[in-house]
Amino acid sequence: MSRTEFVFATAIILFVAFCLGWFANWLVHRFSRVAAGDVAELDRMSQELHEAEETRDQAITYLQQREAELTNQLSQTEAELRAAMDGLRDARHEAEEMRAYIEKNQSS
Repeated sequence: MSRTEFVFATAIILFVAFCLGWFANWLVHRFSRVAAGDVAELDRMSQELHEAEETRDQAITYLQQREAELTNQLSQTEAELRAAMDGLRDARHEAEEMRAYIEKNQSS
């Protein structure tokens, strides 16, 4: 085999290898290509996910505000209850004092 024949044989082998590689690449991309409908579906799903996350964030914010309001209202109600209980205790004490005073005056 002469040098020229060797160069041509090597060139043909390399060209065939290139063609096989290109064909294999084309086959892989042909079968793994994503359809336009799938891309549209993914876009729609990502938009819905984004909207759901925004809704969740709004709900969390609302619940935190509502919890703060209810905690404040509970604190106020507990303070009012304490004041009412103190008033009731004072009234009972005063009523006991009045009963004792009346009983003391009736027995004298």
